Amino acid sequence: MPAPQRTARRCLLVASAALLSVSLAAPAALAAPAVPETSPSATPPAQMSTVGGALLGRPGTQVDLANGAPVLPKDITARSWIVADAESGEVLAAHNAHWRLPPASTLKMLFADTVLPKFPKTQTHKVDPADLAGVGPGSSLVGIKENETYTVHDLWLGVFLRSGNDAVHVLAAMNDGVKETVEDMNAHAQELQALDTYVVSPDGYDAKGQVSSAYDLTLIARSGLQKKDFREYCSTVRAPFPGETKKNKKGRTTRGSFEIQNTNRLLSGDYDVSVYQGIAGVKNGYTTNAGNTFTGVAERDGRVLLVTVMNPEKKEHNKAYKETAKLFDWGFAAAGKVRPVGELVPPRSAVGAKGQPGATPSAGQAGGGGSPSGPVASASVRSGSSGAGTALGIAGGALALLAAGAFLVNRRWPLPNLVRRRSRP
Repeated sequence: MPAPQRTARRCLLVASAALLSVSLAAPAALAAPAVPETSPSATPPAQMSTVGGALLGRPGTQVDLANGAPVLPKDITARSWIVADAESGEVLAAHNAHWRLPPASTLKMLFADTVLPKFPKTQTHKVDPADLAGVGPGSSLVGIKENETYTVHDLWLGVFLRSGNDAVHVLAAMNDGVKETVEDMNAHAQELQALDTYVVSPDGYDAKGQVSSAYDLTLIARSGLQKKDFREYCSTVRAPFPGETKKNKKGRTTRGSFEIQNTNRLLSGDYDVSVYQGIAGVKNGYTTNAGNTFTGVAERDGRVLLVTVMNPEKKEHNKAYKETAKLFDWGFAAAGKVRPVGELVPPRSAVGAKGQPGATPSAGQAGGGGSPSGPVASASVRSGSSGAGTALGIAGGALALLAAGAFLVNRRWPLPNLVRRRSRP
């Protein structure tokens, strides 16, 4: 499709979303979403949020293939997923994008995006026993010890590499406590227009009413990737972590370290999962209620994609990573051959408080009814191009609001040096 036609189509798509939001929005739409139910239903709600475009509010798979575009993988089992261009913000395809589901430790992306800027990485903190109060049984831990001193840098490595709930609780204690941190995270989610998200526990541990969506997790990851330290931590494969202070046989105190490795298997690999070429983060998660969740960012041939999958079937080990890899492959092969089905919206502060595109909370709760619908367009399959190594850069999309919200255009947030080139295991 010629560039002028693509531009015109995109403008019409986004403008229609903006007009829809103007007609539907009410003052209550800007308030925090109501606390949803705890356990997700087996089927998505019949009506969901339209943030980012009306098609994203529909249950089922949404994709608009042009001639020559590859068909979507047929064996994706995740309840919800999304493939988006991290630079332009275009959503290339989605499945139940706004279904509010338990996020597990992918919620730590919001925790990091909220709290990470508050403390310099060189700041130190001695862990009080009270700092670790409230860490849930069976939590993933990095091995924080009471009365030991850690740098903020150490703690964030524990959050990102080992998904350590103990590290989250220590950082939350530094941030005036869990309650204050949860309030900060919910406020930040509203600022990002992640309106499907409701935080109860900052570490993503199963909690009544705690939900997010594939769309929101992608928005949150995109925001986090604006930050250099966030990019560094989420792309680190392995690192040393401080151990416990001990006395040797001579009575001298010593403190060694042990190695921690990133649990993101597309980054570190596993016996049945290869390191994904071009992967550069972001975060994985698992709880009993949420199942497996994952958001990843990868670069190939100068294009950067974000993929989020939530709760695939549990018939196969590392299913979330395998399905993410298939969606990445499809996205890179389909780039330029699909018409977008929506947009990743910018934070409220980027465009002002009025006239936001689709700025309405999700109508369907986590336990809402409804059945999947919406056919998947198909075309002949075309194989993806070879990888280009780890990502060198990423640009976040922003939207400029013009003509009282009736017309929107894209602009970029330049982000050089997503991650340093580094050898992979």
